[in-house]
Amino acid sequence: MNTRRSFLTARWCNLILANYAVPEELLAPLVPPGCELDRRDGRCWASLVAFQFLDTKVLGVGWPGFRNFPEWNLRFYVSHNGQRGVCFVREFVPSWLVATTARVIYNEPYRSARMTMDVTERPEAITAAYSLTWGGRVHSMRAVGARPAVRPGADSVEHWFKEHAWGFGTGRRGKLIRYEVDHPEWDVHPVTEFAADVDWASLYGPEWAAMQQAEPGSVVLAAGSAVSVYPKG
Repeated sequence: MNTRRSFLTARWCNLILANYAVPEELLAPLVPPGCELDRRDGRCWASLVAFQFLDTKVLGVGWPGFRNFPEWNLRFYVSHNGQRGVCFVREFVPSWLVATTARVIYNEPYRSARMTMDVTERPEAITAAYSLTWGGRVHSMRAVGARPAVRPGADSVEHWFKEHAWGFGTGRRGKLIRYEVDHPEWDVHPVTEFAADVDWASLYGPEWAAMQQAEPGSVVLAAGSAVSVYPKG
């Protein structure tokens, strides 16, 4: 059990993870020091992720107007001394203050943008839809999942993409940044529909135009849970 005081607590809910095989040359320049790309089926992967960031508290304090919001990010997978984790290409939130604080203090690649989140629950299904306005257009993801949620096995594709206890990044002085993300294992809603309208080059840079016609190898709709984030030296 983690006895250190968490930096951030929240509930991350109704997470869409659209998982794409990505050419290694796109990711290699972004790998933090001491880390290496994590592969599944011999390939490198990145995930478009959108979710609800709810009941947010920083150092135990919930700031009015900054507790419930959507996040949209592009992340990829690395390992460090046997610890599997994620790194971020870019992260979007609606709040300029949240984005600027994360970027200036922690060198996290946050940007602020106009965003929406819409989750609809029915007895037999749940629908999660997220949008992001950037570069003069609206980008969107939508997934429908069956209810009730189920727990995939430890060897499943869903488990590989959704369960990571570590985040890694590169500090302003070029050193490795580590943080631990603590949450119970997530159930998933088996995905029955998925649609995405995304301009990769607009969101992530011209080199990502190579992904414009790519289809996801898998899509996960995770129920989510309460999370705690602990910075590590």
